[in-house]
Amino acid sequence: MTQKDGAPISWPGKPLPRTFFDRTVTTVAPELLNKILAAADGRAGRIVEVEAYAGAIDAAAHTYRGKTPRNATMFGPPGHMYVYFTYGMHWCCNCVCGPEGAGCAVLIRALQPLHGLAQMRMARPRILRDRDLCRGPARLTQAMGINRAQDGIDLVSADEGFTVLDDGMAPPSHLVGSPRIGISRAKDFPWRWCVPGNVYVSGSTPQQA
Repeated sequence: MTQKDGAPISWPGKPLPRTFFDRTVTTVAPELLNKILAAADGRAGRIVEVEAYAGAIDAAAHTYRGKTPRNATMFGPPGHMYVYFTYGMHWCCNCVCGPEGAGCAVLIRALQPLHGLAQMRMARPRILRDRDLCRGPARLTQAMGINRAQDGIDLVSADEGFTVLDDGMAPPSHLVGSPRIGISRAKDFPWRWCVPGNVYVSGSTPQQA
């Protein structure tokens, strides 16, 4: 896969098709586990923790009260990246899911670094352990070089610097969802999933059923 300027996305695997994202967000979210978020500059990490946000039925979703300039990408076509600014200092990235207009997305909460670790360390020079480079949604965007410029890019075409790849590793089987982290509404929805026992997960890891 290549970026528009010709720089290769070097990690092996096939970009997920549009049909993967064009499904119910709570179906897509756990199936994103063990997929790879890859950048054209060589950085790549395996997705090990996610949360689903489901538009008008989910009071914790940015899109719950309708469309705004900030959340417009989340109402767009599936397979695009939605990036938002939080706490006045951090960026977080999501994969837009479901039919266009649904306002649904999966927050990528943690990655297991695979490639480009030197670049990640340069982006996060205060981090002492590689385990902490991408352990949390704000940390992973810093490590991967994601900011507002990536809001709205197409992850499926893989020609705007980032994509989500399938390298053949299946999601964990029989996952148990758990409540999402750091929200004040819809706190009981069991819409957070992670790879059980993975040390790169940002919070506790529920067991498999």
